[in-house]
Amino acid sequence: MYILGIETSCDETGVALYHSDKGLIHHSLYSQIAMHNEYGGIVPELASRDHIRKLIPLIDECLQHSQLTKADIQGIAYTAGPGLIGALLVGAATAKSLAWSLNIPSIGVHHMEGHLLAPMLEEQSPEFPFIALLVSGGHTLLVEVNGIGLYKLLGESLDDAAGEAFDKAAKMLGLAYPGGPLLSKLAEQGKANRFKFPRPMTDRPGLDFSFSGLKTFTMNTLNQTEQTPQDKADVALAFQQATAETLAIKCKRALKQTGLTRLVVAGGVSANTQIRQILTEMVIKQRAEIFFPRPEFCTDNGAMIAYAGCQRLLAQQRESLCINARPRWPIDELLQTNE
Repeated sequence: MYILGIETSCDETGVALYHSDKGLIHHSLYSQIAMHNEYGGIVPELASRDHIRKLIPLIDECLQHSQLTKADIQGIAYTAGPGLIGALLVGAATAKSLAWSLNIPSIGVHHMEGHLLAPMLEEQSPEFPFIALLVSGGHTLLVEVNGIGLYKLLGESLDDAAGEAFDKAAKMLGLAYPGGPLLSKLAEQGKANRFKFPRPMTDRPGLDFSFSGLKTFTMNTLNQTEQTPQDKADVALAFQQATAETLAIKCKRALKQTGLTRLVVAGGVSANTQIRQILTEMVIKQRAEIFFPRPEFCTDNGAMIAYAGCQRLLAQQRESLCINARPRWPIDELLQTNE
């Protein structure tokens, strides 16, 4: 069963073809970073227009590379939310139109479910059940995963997501957009232990996150320095380490609370080298296992949407031809919404 996956939730246009038996056939990705960089952040209207320009050519390129035609597609999965409403509507409308013209089923996929299942695209994929830490620009979630669609939300960010905090801290340091990867690169030049940053909400029980205070602490610390290149590198390192250790403390709690021994880490921030290192060290001490998607599947992509959609279509889940897009979509509503 060939499934076409479409991802247009934000600033990357992703398309993929996935086969239920053969696995991932091909995927293509177009990033809008260069366009939005001029404005220092994502401009939703420009993002939507660029998805319109790029989506159909990417679908054609993906099919051509796979030596397939539209007639070979047996189902379509698209990101239905959460995300920018205009961008989501581009993907949803395209998916529904193709599904109608080809007389095949379509299914809307939760963006974070796509990230959650991205490690399933790897040769060494996790078995259910496991704990998933989803860290991206818009979300920081801890989820207990017992199977496809069997998700229990354990904790989430009460304010800024980890990725959002990275980008805002980077902006304070005078770095370009998107700032997260640039902050990580700057941190490589930092001196450890010069600044001691807090580990937010780790001094109280629970699995929720808060990174807004850490962002404020970053600004206050930076203002107390001369803001030399070394000062900025040291602040970047302290911020990154505080974020990584906060995530590790919460993940350790989640593993102990549930008794599970597998941790999946996914989302754009999961590509961060120091975060991977600190989480891996924690998991080894807990005698557990950890799984990451390859870096190209950490950021938004069509492959994860194609995989998630394939599993739901195989479970005989279907949708009407009504266009479905949800800019806000809590993951704990996922099961009942898709039933």
